[in-house]
Amino acid sequence: MSRLEAKKPPFISEPLTKETLSQSLSLLSEILKSCFGPAGRLKQFHNGVGGYVCTTSQSSAILSHLSVSHPVLSVLMASVQSHISHFSDCGLFTAVLCCSLIENFKSLNVAPCTVVKISKHLLRLCMDYLKSEACGCRVSVDFGSLETLLCLVRSVLTSKPACMLNKLEVDHLTMLILKGFLFTVPCHVETSAVLGKCIIIPVKGRRVVDSTVLPGLLIETPEIQLAKPLAVKRTCSNLIKIALFCVSMSGDLFNPEEGTITVCHGISLEMAELNQLLNVGKQLVKDGVSLVVCQKVIHPSLKQYLKENHIMAVDRAGLSLMEPLSQMTGSKPIASIHSLSPSCYGSLKDVRVESFASKHFVHLIPHYTVVCSLILCNRNETAWDELKRACETAEHVLQLTIKEPLALLGGGCTETHLASYIRHKVCSLPASSFKDMDCSWTQYQLVAGGFCRSLESVACALNHDGGEVLTDMVYGHCWFVPSGFPSISNWSHLVSKCGCGINGNTKNLNWRLLQGQFGSHVIQGCLKDPSVKVADFLALDCFAAKCSGLQVALETANLILDILHVIEDQN
Repeated sequence: MSRLEAKKPPFISEPLTKETLSQSLSLLSEILKSCFGPAGRLKQFHNGVGGYVCTTSQSSAILSHLSVSHPVLSVLMASVQSHISHFSDCGLFTAVLCCSLIENFKSLNVAPCTVVKISKHLLRLCMDYLKSEACGCRVSVDFGSLETLLCLVRSVLTSKPACMLNKLEVDHLTMLILKGFLFTVPCHVETSAVLGKCIIIPVKGRRVVDSTVLPGLLIETPEIQLAKPLAVKRTCSNLIKIALFCVSMSGDLFNPEEGTITVCHGISLEMAELNQLLNVGKQLVKDGVSLVVCQKVIHPSLKQYLKENHIMAVDRAGLSLMEPLSQMTGSKPIASIHSLSPSCYGSLKDVRVESFASKHFVHLIPHYTVVCSLILCNRNETAWDELKRACETAEHVLQLTIKEPLALLGGGCTETHLASYIRHKVCSLPASSFKDMDCSWTQYQLVAGGFCRSLESVACALNHDGGEVLTDMVYGHCWFVPSGFPSISNWSHLVSKCGCGINGNTKNLNWRLLQGQFGSHVIQGCLKDPSVKVADFLALDCFAAKCSGLQVALETANLILDILHVIEDQN
């Protein structure tokens, strides 16, 4: 067939020289910066024809709802979303830093290939410093003490303003999340340890302080009768034997799409299937099973048969509970009703009935707690959705921290400290370093300056009230001055603590303004390490997430700088 319209040639553009990209990048950067930190402004997403409305300041929700048309911005968004999928935390840090690096590097009169070489060297300097014992913005996490762990969780919760939590609620949830995480750490570790899981149970319309955490697993069962005592058979060793089915037990026939079935005259497929289900029930009775949990639906006749034989049946458990159920009971999910093996059964310590708000649950209690249930309450659906994401992030941060027991100082202090370190380090680089990178000293200074300004702009993005942002010349930490004071003020009268909370203003720290887009003074002499004492108000960031964010931001910025053309098919 001939074409009705002639095929158009591909459209080729130069993205880094087009004004539209610069404007789009600047707009994206401003949106992300405005959401950053505990005082970040909320964003509301909805489409033009109604539907679900999302109010949030979290990167995972923002990036999933934002749609960008420029291919280069799509690369940036995809990189940050990939980071979030692996680390959960530091998504906005990564995105804001990446935007700032692109804007600062683009403004330099240095070839992109040279910028890439120099920035990779700067990244190596940063990573080597962060992973060294001499690092002044790193904190060791002692799992024998709760203080640092509580600071980590509290920092995650306080950075999500859409959760609408007060101090009492933050403290309550911090303890619950940490308690739930400790439940998931196995007590007996052999060659390799596998962390358990914390299942979040939604209860909306209740106070946050009504939230609680319980060992074991809660399965909602609306039809359960609370008035009657729960009598569950036990084995001679006082165990409750459980069978876990991941196949439908509803008696449904085969899907016609799976093929054709030939049936002899007088044979009822429905009765044959039901008889097979009842045979399964008889086998369960014979094997001394006390509890049956099915991922899907159990046929009413089989339910009745199990009930008559004092076997408790729970159906519609859902796919998400299969893995934690198997993990905490030791049972193997049974995928067929035509073969049962006694080795597939697991065991429980106890089974109870619990009630929260208007919901009824079966509470499965294991011998050793590796799975727990967090009953999470909040006043409305929007705040609950945001709080759920925050709790999942906090749990993931703790999981990452147990693998690498380190944390970085928050509140902008790691960014300003790193920028100060790089400025100091650059002054002492040997001439051979520039020769290896095939660049001049001037070019290196220009790129290093853009890199440091980008780090400092991330710290400045935490300030949403128009006050000044300072850094000190002793520790290189970040300080926030309340709005309404002139720039020539005596800073020591206006600031009490640095952004992370470690340093006070008791000494002459020789503050200077963070200059944002303009040049900053080089710190003379090596930075001092503050005496790190963990306090209740210390702001901490996940070490693994922030290191990854720094790498992803720089590598993505380098990738975008290296793009010469975008070729789009217009057909």
